[in-house]
Amino acid sequence: MPDTPLEIQRVIQVHPDHPDTDVINQAAGCIKNRGVVIFPTRCLYGLAADALNPAAVVTIFSIKKRKKNNPLLVLINSHTDLEGIVAGIPDQAKELMHTFWPGSLTLVFEAKPGICDLLTAGTGKIGVRVPAHPVARALVKAAGRPITGTSANLSGSPGCSCISDMPGKLIQAADMILDAGTLKGGAGSTILDITCDPPQVLRQGTVPSDTISQTLCGAIKTGKKVTF
Repeated sequence: MPDTPLEIQRVIQVHPDHPDTDVINQAAGCIKNRGVVIFPTRCLYGLAADALNPAAVVTIFSIKKRKKNNPLLVLINSHTDLEGIVAGIPDQAKELMHTFWPGSLTLVFEAKPGICDLLTAGTGKIGVRVPAHPVARALVKAAGRPITGTSANLSGSPGCSCISDMPGKLIQAADMILDAGTLKGGAGSTILDITCDPPQVLRQGTVPSDTISQTLCGAIKTGKKVTF
């Protein structure tokens, strides 16, 4: 249960499959103004802020009490948004993006020079995903920029599949909360480092590692390359 009652005026109900455009635009406007929005993904609720604004990224770390050596993954609307945040796109990444995006596979790329060090935790790498959940997808599209996709929880605590289960301090820190009801919970996205050969699974999630391997092996056997 939350530490304090929810501030209902900041909690807006959204349809999980058909979110209201005005509500999404309001949330996107909040993000553009360095605000923080709690929003639904397929499994758990997340914390969205402008991933390219260092001050907004600092706010996310502060809210979550997250250690600075722990990078944040980001959500984008489509593969075309990669140009502004990654140094390059390996052929293997293109195949995986074609197969699993939108979806629950986060790919770790070499970050483009100039990306906030706090976002990458000084690793020079950045994790990126195109979300499948209609609300998350609409939000990142309306924001017109990459947004943070970290779970809405305090670091070290379980993620939340229901707004009412979130700590009151987290609710109070957010500028807007998009409540799509109880989510299915479970594992988050699989995180795959595509900067090494072979690619390395950093976190096993919804997409099984053997499915990833089969996709890459199939691409090698056919010799076909995905182009965008």
